Amino acid sequence: MFTSAISFELSQEQQQIRQLARDFAETEIHPHVAYFDETQEFPHEIFRKLGELGFLGILIPPEYGGAGLGALDCAIIVEEIARVCPAVALGVAAHNGLCTYHIYRYGSEDLRRTYVVPLSRGETLGAWGLTEPGSGSDAGSMRTVAISNGDYYIIRGSKNFITHGNVGSIAVVMALTDPDKGKRGISAFVVDKTMPGFYASKKENKVGMRCSDTASLAFDDVRVPASHRLGEEGDGFQQALAILDGGRITIAALSVGLAQGAFEAAIRYAQERVQFGKPIAEHQGIAMKLARMNMEIEAARLLTYRAAWLRDNGKPFRRQASQAKLFASEVAVRTAEDAVQIHGGYGYIKEYPVEKYWRDSKLLTIGEGTSEIQRMVIARSLVGNV
Repeated sequence: MFTSAISFELSQEQQQIRQLARDFAETEIHPHVAYFDETQEFPHEIFRKLGELGFLGILIPPEYGGAGLGALDCAIIVEEIARVCPAVALGVAAHNGLCTYHIYRYGSEDLRRTYVVPLSRGETLGAWGLTEPGSGSDAGSMRTVAISNGDYYIIRGSKNFITHGNVGSIAVVMALTDPDKGKRGISAFVVDKTMPGFYASKKENKVGMRCSDTASLAFDDVRVPASHRLGEEGDGFQQALAILDGGRITIAALSVGLAQGAFEAAIRYAQERVQFGKPIAEHQGIAMKLARMNMEIEAARLLTYRAAWLRDNGKPFRRQASQAKLFASEVAVRTAEDAVQIHGGYGYIKEYPVEKYWRDSKLLTIGEGTSEIQRMVIARSLVGNV
């Protein structure tokens, strides 16, 4: 008899995690989505409750305050939150996959105890500083410097488009410790806002993801203890690439959740809206659109779960993470736009949820590596340098 090791069933624990995340999103987040989007107010109380559930330390072992779950569990949680509010899901993804996990993976035991524990418990929020005004996709051209001064480094420069730039009190920051070495001269540091000279500056007024806090960070000769360096000097850029590999899985999951939420709204409306004597879902043009939306969401979910499974099982996953992030983010944009189109004029007003999914979706093809960068990563893994 032919047997197969491939299973598409989630474990009982994973099904329970999905239900817990879905119930929380429906009861605690859904009633407030429109308010937080309109006001751009950061949902502090929601994040406090997320911390109590263990959803802000998903990948971190219990001895450091985390839930001790894996990448697939994280994808499931982010997907379910994004189905209701992509902006909240973005904060969950960034907090878990970038700042908190970076410190856990590369930090000393003292840094783990000092910073990972409160981050995992949701007692504080974390930011991750790579992007600068003049270096987006070309992160190696950054200008922020960290000058060694014995037991301290002096960090000088700025970062922008930083999730939790205002509300986060702890940040992982990449800076040049040896400018002559380019990318090989970049190091990573843990910086917190108790250190004089480290502060948030401009808060961005975004088209979408409006309650997700995005701001610039400034470093005005910040004295950072040498013990706050993550790994060795010059390790920062490779660390950042590795962290982004994992982060792309969570952004793919966020994209799947957003697309699922937009699709569900569209199919509900299509079954209720009557034109020419029957629900518009029964018109071939709309039915074919719904069929494609559903098919692409399922394909994006499978790509995302495969990348997460590879990571959980200690297998290489860089190409698969980029494939999932690229495909799922572009599916999210298409699905949200089609959902607006199915709603017609009603899709363009705030009374219906699809216009927010539409506005939120575009960031997913930009953040944590643009679609163009994902294609480069995939191509390089196939044919070498491109």
